[in-house]
Amino acid sequence: MRNIPVNLGGFKLMVTEAPVMKMREDEGGELVPATDFNGAQQFVVVLFAKRRPRPDGGPVGKGEEIKVTLSADPGDGFDEGTYVELIDATTSPWAMKDKQGNVNSGMSFRAAGLKPAGLGATTVAA
Repeated sequence: MRNIPVNLGGFKLMVTEAPVMKMREDEGGELVPATDFNGAQQFVVVLFAKRRPRPDGGPVGKGEEIKVTLSADPGDGFDEGTYVELIDATTSPWAMKDKQGNVNSGMSFRAAGLKPAGLGATTVAA
């Protein structure tokens, strides 16, 4: 199962590492820009996700850091400490076997772009 829509509206998302171009290693070990199947460059941003305060005043937890792959350059204005919302956020489970046969697994997050929290304007490259 891939690209499951996810609603993060109940979380405050704060940039902890500003968006940068996503890089990968090619066959020769060189770092090259990561692209999608259409050749579009990918970007990555690291966010701290913390549940919004509950109306009943109950505990909200400590939160966690998530890395999100963006399908477009989010542009300027998303520096460390900026609160944001994800546009068209999805999550995907993954699993991989390493060379020793151990299985590693987790969840990856993707989004079409970012927008400042609480604002209607979107930041998605055309």
